[in-house]
Amino acid sequence: MQACRLSAHELACQRGERLLFRGLSFDLAPGEALQVAGANGTGKTSLIRICAGLLRPYGGTVCTVGPVGLVDERPALDPHQPLGKALAFWRRIDCSAAPIDRLGLDGLLDVPVRYLSTGQKKRAALARLLGQAAPVWLLDEPLNGLDKVAVVLVENLIAEHCASGGVALIASHQAIALPAARRIELADYAA
Repeated sequence: MQACRLSAHELACQRGERLLFRGLSFDLAPGEALQVAGANGTGKTSLIRICAGLLRPYGGTVCTVGPVGLVDERPALDPHQPLGKALAFWRRIDCSAAPIDRLGLDGLLDVPVRYLSTGQKKRAALARLLGQAAPVWLLDEPLNGLDKVAVVLVENLIAEHCASGGVALIASHQAIALPAARRIELADYAA
C-alpha cells in the first residue's frame, strides 16, 4: 500500500450560525484507525466531509497523504443501472475489480441499485471502496442498515485495511469492534 496519513489540527466546523465543534486535532499514521462518536447533529458527517475536501472547515487544517476513499449515505452508484453495470462503471475508472462475492453481492448483479435494501447499498458502496484501493478511508456511519453478519464483515474489512498499512477515520454513533482503534467523543469538542 502506498504511503498515507490523515491529520487534522485545531479543526472547527460551523453549520449555518451554529458552531458544532472546535479544537479537534488528530493524526493517523499507516495502520491506525480513529472512531469519532457522538449523537446525531454533533458534526460527525461534517467532519468526514471536511476531511474529504467536500466542506471547508470554519477553522483549522486537514492534511491528507495518499488517495482518499469515501463511504457515506450516498453510494455513488447509478440508481437506474443494475448493480453489476453500476460497479463495472467504477471498475473501468479505478482499474480494479471490487470483491463482490466477499460482500455477498454476487446474486444481486442484475438488480437495479434503486431496489437494493439499505444494507445491500452499503455493501455495494464498500465494494466500490475496495475497488478504489485508496489507502485513506473515510467512513460515515458504515454500519447503518447492516445485519450482524455484515457488521462483522465490515469490522474485518477495516481491520484488514489498517493491518495492510491503510488508515481509517470512522464517524459512527454505533460501537465498532476494531482491535487498536482510538475513539473520541465529538461532544468533548462542542463549541
